[in-house]
Amino acid sequence: MQLSPVFRALLTSVVCASAAVAAQYATGQWSLVQEGHSGVSALELAVVSETTVMIFDKVEHNPLQTNGHVAWASELDLISRTVRPLNPTSNTWCGAGSFLSNGTMISSGGNPIVIAGGNGLAAIRLFTPCEDKSCDVEENQSVRRMASLRWYHSSVRLEDGSLMLFGGSWDNAIINMPNITNPTYEFFPPKNIHGHNGTPIYVPFLDETLNANYFPLLIQLPDGNFFVAANKKAIIWDWKTNQEILRLPDIPNNITITNPIPASATLLPLTPENNYTPEVLICGGSAYPDDIPSWDRFAMSSQEPTSDQCIRIALTDEGIAQGWEVETMPQPRIMSEMVVLPDGRVLILNGAQTGISGYTWASEQIGESDADHPALTPVLYDPLAAPGERFTQEGLPTSEIARMYHSTASLTPNASVLIAGSNPNDDIQTNTTTHPFPTEYRLEWLSPPYMEHTRPSYTGLPDTFDYNAEIALDVTLPEGTQNVSAVLMDFGFATHGVHMDQRLVGLVSELSADGTQLTVTGPPTPQIFSPGPGYIFVLADGVPSFGHKTLIGTGAQPPFDQDAFDSVLSRQPVYWDDWTNFHPEASEEERQLFSTISAPAATSTSGSTTGY
Repeated sequence: MQLSPVFRALLTSVVCASAAVAAQYATGQWSLVQEGHSGVSALELAVVSETTVMIFDKVEHNPLQTNGHVAWASELDLISRTVRPLNPTSNTWCGAGSFLSNGTMISSGGNPIVIAGGNGLAAIRLFTPCEDKSCDVEENQSVRRMASLRWYHSSVRLEDGSLMLFGGSWDNAIINMPNITNPTYEFFPPKNIHGHNGTPIYVPFLDETLNANYFPLLIQLPDGNFFVAANKKAIIWDWKTNQEILRLPDIPNNITITNPIPASATLLPLTPENNYTPEVLICGGSAYPDDIPSWDRFAMSSQEPTSDQCIRIALTDEGIAQGWEVETMPQPRIMSEMVVLPDGRVLILNGAQTGISGYTWASEQIGESDADHPALTPVLYDPLAAPGERFTQEGLPTSEIARMYHSTASLTPNASVLIAGSNPNDDIQTNTTTHPFPTEYRLEWLSPPYMEHTRPSYTGLPDTFDYNAEIALDVTLPEGTQNVSAVLMDFGFATHGVHMDQRLVGLVSELSADGTQLTVTGPPTPQIFSPGPGYIFVLADGVPSFGHKTLIGTGAQPPFDQDAFDSVLSRQPVYWDDWTNFHPEASEEERQLFSTISAPAATSTSGSTTGY
């Protein structure tokens, strides 16, 4: 692999910083409490401000109501732990999400209408957080939409502040297959690139990794290229040239790592101490074959074993030559979440130990769940420990709530972990008291030991924080503090065991002689941390402060190409004709449902309050 000159310079540079000594963790007890209800099941979850979390569900009979119909989205107040309904106008089921450089959250894709709302397959939804609870989801497919239909696709932030929307399918099925796959990517806002004026761009890797390649894993690397993984394969890919740069070693031991038998994955912390060297961690998955025709439900079982494999690779010349380092977790899992903590450790939680990701397809169903044996005790992973010593469950609390299919988790600004969701059923109306794994609305809050300690605090974070800029934070540190550091975090967008965009970047920092001011330098490049929202924690001997929000970069909107934008709106979303060709038996009602995405061409953005 030929590393870019910028990345090579980063790897060889000498970084001067007064950051905390590596592997310094606060001691104490973990705690887990149940408090609050989500109103809608937390199928998709993202922290959108210091005090609020956005939750999306599929359209079903949830207890939360809005405007005379069921709600399928809510905003959770982290302080009061209450919710208010939000109002997307199409089905958000199995969509994706990321943040633009100006702080707007973009929800993309989804599913056709089920009970209320419209067809979500081509949807682009905007949400700009506010403090007065007046903000809502902005959606109008005659004003903005994707160029193609996508469900179970991935979304990722780019170095220019825009988003890339990648893969998925254009029909809802438990597994991606040749007659429904969408082996392309596109951008929002749309770009005129590679000869495609806003239209989707083909990626051979997505055809190669059929059938189990829903929610492909994408991680931006410090040189601007992407780690991309699906099924049993992984590559380094350059979106600017649309080229596969390097084929990485296959996932060891024939394990599949993406939906519907997903592992969990994350980028390990990028810090000055490790010269921002990217390492990827992937844990779980299954050896279940992905080539069963139409995934015959009689050939699947909720009791099928999953994998306890955990693999790690450093994406440098030397690391790639060494290949995947293989370890084992305390128990096997699919559908688990990985949550990076401010101290750099990784929590692995939620999921199941047998079966597949879905409902009503497998034999030996548990109620309607296609999985069984929930993983109720989290695992803590220390990336700085020696191999064989990285995993522990000691002291971590065991939950009484099964968090199976459609469960989520996320770090919150106060550094606790929110755990939500689980919906392995066709609809809440199908849940009965005899279902072992009913739809869950109960929220749980997992507090690491550092929550017991006297915590540092700071003021002075500006609304925007540019690359390589220096800011001075006024800090209040616990008495006797020895080591102080600062980290920048993207909490990401959680759904289906995938945590899109999650990352931790260590910042160069220096404490004043009197211990009252911390000078912090912004991230070195937009490839290391994309422009847009980030949360900064100050750590004192491994104990984090509250994570305050800023916009990395200037807070400007991403590049906008009016011609590419109009090009998307002037045509039917790609694959509409293919869908009708592949479904000659479709009823007129079904055709009408799919045709709702076919809005009149719009050359004006008058319906938008954000510029697109």
